[in-house]
Amino acid sequence: MEEGFVRFLLPFYANVNKVESPFEIQKFVREVRFGDYDSFFRRLQSFFANTTYEVIREQELHYENVLFIVFKLVGFYTQVEYHTSKGRIDLVLQTDKLIYVMEFKLDGTAEEALQQIHDKHYALPFASDGRKLF
Repeated sequence: MEEGFVRFLLPFYANVNKVESPFEIQKFVREVRFGDYDSFFRRLQSFFANTTYEVIREQELHYENVLFIVFKLVGFYTQVEYHTSKGRIDLVLQTDKLIYVMEFKLDGTAEEALQQIHDKHYALPFASDGRKLF
């Protein structure tokens, strides 16, 4: 039902034009569901790079909110500011097979974000879950 809505009804009512929309929500959803980590994050980077500077003005919270809304709209279980014993995870996204632990660094690097996830053991609350962790 979801696929039918996204493929047939949504484009009809929302006037979606592939030329104008490189984000392509269908591909994004597929990448998240199947754990295509590289394509998923490349698409996110492209999506945010296309956001006008004046709109975001160095607001890390903007990224959290946009991703939370997008993930919720496509039906993923999503939590922001997930509290652990060592700190707060910016965003946790869960599917039936995968768990994504995300830390955003507006003025930092991906390596710094990954280091924080590692140093603060952000994946530990999900270690016994059985789903693949990203």
